[in-house]
Amino acid sequence: MSIPTRLLLAAMIVAAPVPAGAQEGKLVLYTSQPNQDAQQTVDAFKAKYPKIDITFVRDGTPRIVAKLRAEMEAGRAQADLLLIADAVTMEALKQEGRLLAYPDADIAPYGSAVHDKDKAWFATKLITTGIVYNTKAPFQPRSWADLVKSETKGQVVMPSPLASGAALIHAATLTSNLGEGWGFYQKLKANGAVLASGNGDVLKQVAGGEKLFGMVVDFMAIREKAKGAPVAFVFPQEGVSAIGEPVAIVKSTKNPDAARAFIAFLLSRDGQELALRQGYVPAHPQVALPAGFPDRKDIKLMAFDPAKALADAKDNTGRFLDIFGP
Repeated sequence: MSIPTRLLLAAMIVAAPVPAGAQEGKLVLYTSQPNQDAQQTVDAFKAKYPKIDITFVRDGTPRIVAKLRAEMEAGRAQADLLLIADAVTMEALKQEGRLLAYPDADIAPYGSAVHDKDKAWFATKLITTGIVYNTKAPFQPRSWADLVKSETKGQVVMPSPLASGAALIHAATLTSNLGEGWGFYQKLKANGAVLASGNGDVLKQVAGGEKLFGMVVDFMAIREKAKGAPVAFVFPQEGVSAIGEPVAIVKSTKNPDAARAFIAFLLSRDGQELALRQGYVPAHPQVALPAGFPDRKDIKLMAFDPAKALADAKDNTGRFLDIFGP
């Protein structure tokens, strides 16, 4: 055997993945996923790693993170893994030293801006916020600027950044990318835009005809349209904001090998195709999009810096309060 051949075989042995059945033990996942999605995720992981006993605790992002923080402060964190709605919260936990980095995670197929540069957290899908409109609306919007036209006066509803982490990220993204910055939200207010408690309430108002236009996360509107609701979703030409539903390993985990297996599964082709079956846009650029979505090339993502958004969170909240009030 030649020296190059021996070296190649040695490299292949070193790089070979650990067999799925070799991982074992217990894991607890804290997540803000809907219950059905969380159960599907856990079941798919168990099918691949049958020796790992994984359970999940589900709540909204603010509550599940508050629960985890309280446990951390008491020195009794129960979670091994965290899978939540937004990267800004993950960035805060990372900066506090609460997360365990996974430097060997295989993210080669992904773009450089998808995951945390230090591999402390990883995006599992892309959930964008765009424009939903009722099919009885006087026109089909194509731009964020359409929401401040005279034809939309008093007919726009959006989730409040004071109640939704995704909405705060959306506001930070829009004001960082649109030339008029917070002036856009000032125009929305002047044009009679109103706040809703969350994305579900926005969709309910637009589908019911109470309002004709709204800002909402993509999958909600696209799913409802498929069910026959009189709504349509638009990816505005300037681009959309996105949350990646990131996953991370809690630093205090007692089973880091199994936790890394969970991360690797979600980032793998199988894990990304699970996200597709659940109706989301997979973060993996080579996996297809769900029915009802345009081609991936037609979805323009606006630039977003989680670290800057975290640093600016208090100021952004204050700016929004100045415009819309409490």
